[in-house]
Amino acid sequence: MVGLKPPEVPPTAAMKFVSAGMAGCIADLCTFPLDTAKVRLQIQGEAKIPQAISSMEYRGVLGTLSTMVRTEGPCSLYRGLVAGLQRQMSFASIRIGLYDSVKQLYTTKGAENTGLAARLLAGCTTGAVAVACAQPTDVVKVRFQASGALLDGARRYSSTVDAYRTIAREEGVRGLWRGTLPNIARNAIINCGELVTYDLLKDALLQTRLMGGEDGMVGHGRVPSPLQEHPAPSSSLPLDNVPCHFVAAFGAGFCATVVASPVDVVKTRYMNASPRQYRNALSCLLALLMQDGLVGLYKGFIPSFLRLGSWNVVMFVSYEQLQRAAVLARPVLA
Repeated sequence: MVGLKPPEVPPTAAMKFVSAGMAGCIADLCTFPLDTAKVRLQIQGEAKIPQAISSMEYRGVLGTLSTMVRTEGPCSLYRGLVAGLQRQMSFASIRIGLYDSVKQLYTTKGAENTGLAARLLAGCTTGAVAVACAQPTDVVKVRFQASGALLDGARRYSSTVDAYRTIAREEGVRGLWRGTLPNIARNAIINCGELVTYDLLKDALLQTRLMGGEDGMVGHGRVPSPLQEHPAPSSSLPLDNVPCHFVAAFGAGFCATVVASPVDVVKTRYMNASPRQYRNALSCLLALLMQDGLVGLYKGFIPSFLRLGSWNVVMFVSYEQLQRAAVLARPVLA
C-alpha cells in the first residue's frame, strides 16, 4: 500500500470503524497464543480454589506455550479465538475506529492542533464505551483461555454460544459483565497508553522527519496520514509509511503494557473467578497483594508485552493500510 498514490479524501468515520475491527481481528489471529499464555501465567497460583486448578506450573512464555502444546494439543493455543474475534469486531471498532471522531469533539473549534487533554479524554471515552458493549465477549474469551488449567482436562463450556448461555443461566446476566469496572479502568489506561502514545509518537516522527522527509522521499513514498486533520501538500510531507507506523506502534505497545499490566492481572483473575470467590474487584486485588505482593501485579509481564507490543504493531500497520485501501476503493465502488 505504501507505493500507492496518496488519496485526495481522508477516510470517513465508517471506514475507520470497519478498518479498526478488521485490523483488530488480524492482530488477534497473529498474537492469540501469546494472549493465552499471558492469561495462564496471570491466574497461576490463584488462591481459594486449589481443588480446581492443576498443580502444573508454567514457566515463562515459551515454557507455557510448549507445556500447553504438549499436554493439551496445539489447538489449546487458540482456545477462545471465536469469542476473541467477536470481541475485536465490537471492541476495536469502537475504541480505535471512533477515537479520531471523539477526539475532534473534545478539540476546541478553530484550534490548529489537538491538545494532550483532548487525546486523553477521547481515549478514556472510547475505551469505556467499548468495554460496556463488548464485555461479555471478553468474559467468555478469558474463561476459555483459562479452562485448560482445570484438573482432568475438564471444560466449563462446550462452545462459545454455550458459554454465553451457561453464564447467563448460572450467574445471571450480570455474570456476562463480570469485571466491567476493572476492565473499564484497564482499557481507559490502555487506550491512553496505546492510542494517545501512538498518536503522539507518530506526530513527532512526522514533524521531526526522523523516518525520512523531503530530501529522503522516493517517488510514491509520500502518503498523507489518514489521521491528519489538514494534510499538507504531498510535496512537503514526511514519509508516513510502514516503518513510521511500526516504530510508533511498538512504542505504544510498551507504554500500554507498563501502565496497564496491574489492572490487567486483576481483571483476568476476577473475570475467571467462581461466582463467590471474590466480593468485588477490590477484594481480588487485596487477595493478590497478600498472596504475591506488588510483584504479583506484573505477573505475565513478558507475555503481556510480547502480545501487546506485537498486537499493536500488526493492528496499527493493518489499520493504516486498510483505511487507505478503503479510500482508494471508494471511487471504484461508487
